[in-house]
Order: sequence, then C-alpha cells, then structure tokens
Amino acid sequence: MIYIVDFGSQVTQLIARRVREANVYCEIVSNKNLLHKIKDTKPTGIIFSGGPASVHKSRTPKIDKKIFSLNIPILGICYGMQLIVHQLGGRVEISKEREFGKTLITHTHKSKLFQNIKLKNKQHYVWMSHGDKAIKLPNDFATIAKSKNSKFVGIENKKLNIYGLQFHPEVVHTHQGETIIKNFIINICKTKPTWSMQNYLKTQVAKIKIKVEKNHVICGLSGGVDSMVTAAIISRAVNKQLTCIYVDTGLMRLNETEEVQNLFKKHFKSKLIAVNAKNRFLTSLKGVSDPEKKRKIIGNLFIKIFNAESSKISKAKFLAQGTIYPDIIESQSFHGGPTSVIKSHHNVGGLPKEMKLGLVEPLQELFKDEVRRLGKELKLPKEFIQRHPFPGPGLGIRILSDITKDKVQMLQHADKIYIDEIKAANLYNKIWQAFAVLLPVRTVGVMGDQRSYEFVCGLRAVTSVDGMTADFYPFSGEFLSKVSTRIINEVKGINRVVYDTTSKPPGTIEWE
Repeated sequence: MIYIVDFGSQVTQLIARRVREANVYCEIVSNKNLLHKIKDTKPTGIIFSGGPASVHKSRTPKIDKKIFSLNIPILGICYGMQLIVHQLGGRVEISKEREFGKTLITHTHKSKLFQNIKLKNKQHYVWMSHGDKAIKLPNDFATIAKSKNSKFVGIENKKLNIYGLQFHPEVVHTHQGETIIKNFIINICKTKPTWSMQNYLKTQVAKIKIKVEKNHVICGLSGGVDSMVTAAIISRAVNKQLTCIYVDTGLMRLNETEEVQNLFKKHFKSKLIAVNAKNRFLTSLKGVSDPEKKRKIIGNLFIKIFNAESSKISKAKFLAQGTIYPDIIESQSFHGGPTSVIKSHHNVGGLPKEMKLGLVEPLQELFKDEVRRLGKELKLPKEFIQRHPFPGPGLGIRILSDITKDKVQMLQHADKIYIDEIKAANLYNKIWQAFAVLLPVRTVGVMGDQRSYEFVCGLRAVTSVDGMTADFYPFSGEFLSKVSTRIINEVKGINRVVYDTTSKPPGTIEWE
C-alpha cells in the first residue's frame, strides 16, 4: 500500500483519489509517530501532501529524518517537497512572486516520474498554489523541471529514490497529473494494483455488520446521491434493521419532497418516515443571516428531529449519514493534520456534542464521483446517481440573508427554471453542479414602464471531477439571456440575474 502523509492540504484526499484510480490501496496518515507506523506496516511508497505551513518557521510539521534512509520511495508535493529540501540540508524561502493557478513548466531532465508525459517544446501545464519556494537543493538532488518563477519545480534523488514536485499533480487542472502519480506508485514504488470499488463496498458492508450488530439504524435521507448510496449500503448490510427518515425542512428544491418519496418507494424495500418540519425550521431561522449560524441551527434541529423519531423505533442506536470527504475536509482536519477550516457542514460542524445516536458514515473517505461509482456497483437507478449535489442545509445557505417563506418560494421557482433550461439544452450531465442563489441586495429596474426595486438572483454552474476544485461552465450568451428573461418574467420579486464565473479555488462552489 501507499502512505499519504497529511500536512494539512485542502486537497490531500485528491492524492488518495489518484492512487485509487490506479487501483492501489492507500491510507492517509498523520506525521505523528510516522516512523513507527512505517516500520510496522511497511508501505511500498510514501507521499507527503501539501499544506498551509512554511518550513522555515517554527512549530511547523516535520518528520523523523530516519524515514529518508529506509529505502522506501518518497514523493513530496508542494509543502511536502519543501519539507524534503529543508530537512535534508537545502534552503526554502518566501517567494517574491507567488505562483497560483495554471502554470507552464519546462522539463529539464528525463525522469521516471515524468515517463509517458506528452510535452510540447519540453513543456506542459500544471497547477500551482504556493508562497514559498526552494532556492537551494540538498546534496545529491537534481532538478527535473523548472518554471518562470523557480528553478526547482521538480527534483529527484535517484540514490535515495526521493522525488519532489512544487506543483499539485493530484488536481485535475494539472495536465496528465494522474500519469505522474501513477508513474510514482506503479513504476517507482512497484506497488501492485489490487484495490477496487467492489472491494471497498465489501469492506464497508462488513464493517457496518460488526458495528451495528443487532441494533437498528436510522438513515437521514435527503434524496441526493450521497444519502441514497448510504441507505443502499446499510440496506445491503442490515436490511431489516434500517429505517430511513426524510425531513422536509421547507428548504428543499421545488417538488423535491414528492419526488424523493416516489423514487424511494419504487426502488427500496426499507421503511421510510417523512417528517414535515417546515414551520419549525423557518421559525428557528427567523432573523438569522450569518451562514455559520444558519448551518448550526439547521444541523442541530435536524438531529433533534432524528432523536425524537428514534425514540419511537425499537433498538435504534445508530444514525447513518451521507457525509463525504469534501464535507469533512472543509469543516475540520480529517486525520489530525493542520488543515484550515473553510466552513462547517450540517452533518459535520452542526452536530451537537451530546448526540444520542452513534454515527455510521460509510462514504466519509470518498469523493462525489467515487460515490456515483459505488452507486453503480449497488445497481441504483440513474435518477439517484446522476443528481447534482445539494447541500444539507438546502436553500438555507443559498438565500444569502435572513430566510423567509417568500424568499424560499422565489428561489425555488428561479432554481427550477434554471435547471429545466439546463436539461432542455442537454447540459445537465455535463455540469457537476448548477443552482441559483438569492442575493441580499435589491436593485432598481424598469418593468412595464414602471420603476421596480427587487432582488438579484445569482446563477452558478461548475464542472468538476470531485468537488475539491472546479471551473465555471461556459454557457453561451444566448442561453444565459434565455434563463435570465424567464426568471425575471416568471418569478415575482426578482428583477436582475447575474452569472458567477469564479473557479474553486479561490471561491467555493456554494456561496455560503
């Protein structure tokens, strides 16, 4: 297997994704007690992730230098490369020119790490995100790639089998990045490709059986792919012990409650309880504009409802959630590393400390595309698998101000128009996620020769593989004009429509 040492990068799990795509098993671990872990499990290779720290500052994460002499191949990415340089006697300093985004690099020497990489004039594009850079290499290290800003974008020590990259091969924006990682784990580490989604499913089913025993499981069902796949896994493991609960928060998409119930009854044999909690959520959220407070309120009330329902179910001891890795990595450090918190998620940061149910989260180390692959393995219908992601707090975090019934209805209708037009243009499956947001500003307009003063609707559509990085979808002006006209004509209260062209990073996919 491969060890991935987490130094706090927001995209550490993307490295694991790339490793899994090559059908190789991997584990993400902390740098704490790393030497002992390596000696105990003997991984075939080690990858150091990026991170927000600077190696030349005090109290930054380090590793035991003995690891470098274990004759196990090592690949350092971004901070991981800087750590290698720093701890082996090289020099790293703050860069005068920060490199961020797509960057053209030049390959200076042949390397096993860059085998089968297609180049044009010895160059190809990669994704950079760093403020420090190496300015002097340790003894016996050579440069294999450079950029306009740095002589040492790729380095290697053939004798020690240690490699370093200043860019991020794990993100989709690095051209042929998956080939670079595959070169390392297969050609350099000589790891055998034996991991598969089928094996992952078998492992999770076995773990659930051991954890749950004869107790009952309640599954929080939202209708999205994450919760549906979670329900399917639990059902396969302990079918008769599963009850699914759908909570209508009043913050769902238009007609979603009816659609979820119909789809569930058609494809599942487990019990489904639907709870109408619209008024409770709207009352609790009255006058609240801060997005973190909204998330906490929604999360806490959501769990309270589950606790109330669980008391009616015999032997209910566990709550199953469709938490996936992007939820966790943005909310907290998954492996105890120094990951920066971006925002809390309803089923991560919103959970109360004294929750009465134990958690079952079989998807928490997977990305959305992997969840969809798992859904196919479970033979779920396409209606479930291909749905765009929808946040747990629902429209509560797409109304960028205090929440009212009127605002919810406005946004529901605007969002429905937008999605319907995307489907009509046969673009739905080409887009990772699309949705509308209601902005906390009003603008002056002219409607029917009269002055209007109404809300602004923002439209968002992104392409992505895993949700960790994303680009906006390049709609035609004709398409956006059509959607804008329909929303303004059909949704009372909106007189202006804008389109969001921000990538992730620097933005997130959701606005709140």
